[in-house]
Amino acid sequence: MKKYCILLLITGSICFITSCQQAPTVKAPNDKMSDTTAPAFDLAKAKEWIESDNKKFEEEMKKGDSNALAAHYGPDAWLMFDNSEPMKGKDITSGWGGAIRAGVKGIKVTTVDLTGNAELLVETGMYEMMGNDNKILDKGKYVVVWKPENGGWKIYRDIGNSNMPMKK
Repeated sequence: MKKYCILLLITGSICFITSCQQAPTVKAPNDKMSDTTAPAFDLAKAKEWIESDNKKFEEEMKKGDSNALAAHYGPDAWLMFDNSEPMKGKDITSGWGGAIRAGVKGIKVTTVDLTGNAELLVETGMYEMMGNDNKILDKGKYVVVWKPENGGWKIYRDIGNSNMPMKK
C-alpha cells in the first residue's frame, strides 16, 4: 500500500509539473515577428534621412514657402507652437505662413538626439528662428516624432518651446 501511494504521488507530481509548462505558440503566416527575412532597422540611416529632410525644411523656410514646409508633415500630424492651440491638417500650412508673415526669414534646426525604431522616431533638438539680417527672433528646443510614410518619414508630432524670456 505504501509503494502504491508513493507511485501515485510521483505520477501526480509529474502530471502537475508538465501541465504547468507554457503551451507552444503558433505564429500566423502574416506575423511580422516571425519574418526573419526582414532587414534590421538602421537608426543611422534613418538619422541621415531626418537630417537631410531638416536641411530641405531650412531651405524652404528661406524661400518663405509654407506649402512646402507643411508637406513635411503627415496627414494626421500636429504642430504645436508656443501660446497657441495645436494645428492639424491644412492649419499647419497656415501656422507656418503666419510665422513667415510675422517676419521669420530662416530657421536652423540641430538634431541633438534621435531614438526609435521602424515604427516611430523621436528627434530632440535645438532651433533658432531668424529675421532680417539673420537677427535671432527666437531660439529654443523641440521634440519631433516621425512616422514612416511612402518609403520615407513624415512628421507626426512637432512641439517646440522658446528658451528666451517672455516679453512683458
